[in-house]
Amino acid sequence: MTRLPMFTVFLAVLVLAGCRSDPIQFHTLTPAQPGAASSIAGSEIQIESISVPPQVDRPQIVIRQGNSGLAILETHWWGATLVDELRSALVDQLGRARARQSLSLRVDVQRFDSIPGEYALMDARWRLRTRDTATTLTCRSTLQTAAGDSIDELVVAQQNNVKRLAALINQAASDARNICPGV
Repeated sequence: MTRLPMFTVFLAVLVLAGCRSDPIQFHTLTPAQPGAASSIAGSEIQIESISVPPQVDRPQIVIRQGNSGLAILETHWWGATLVDELRSALVDQLGRARARQSLSLRVDVQRFDSIPGEYALMDARWRLRTRDTATTLTCRSTLQTAAGDSIDELVVAQQNNVKRLAALINQAASDARNICPGV
């Protein structure tokens, strides 16, 4: 091979290697090992609606950087939209609810912060409403879990926040006093 074709092949290999991108990794808020289902029949919590802040309402995972920055991770995505991930995770956790009666749930996430090496935070207002008597209970829960440096550890910390939120909702649903549970 002459020098010019050899250089062309070498240059083409370098260009192609530079175009390689990291594969996308997908994450979920539903843990791999769900707990045991409740045996209470006829007592369910139906999710009416879930909302999240627009800053994190995207397929990519968004993390905080410093006091004012956000980073959209192009290679770490949710398995579905963040709202759908939250819905799936809550359905999984609330499937074990021991509600006194049929209830509907509305969750409005005010903050969904993820800071690698520090913590995952979920601040949510939630409302339980009885379907028959329209009695409502509105609560606010701020849940924070320490997180490791990796995105996997950060997602597990957010999974823990969802589990804790579901436990608080389950507690309120089973309590006849109609009061917000403490965190």
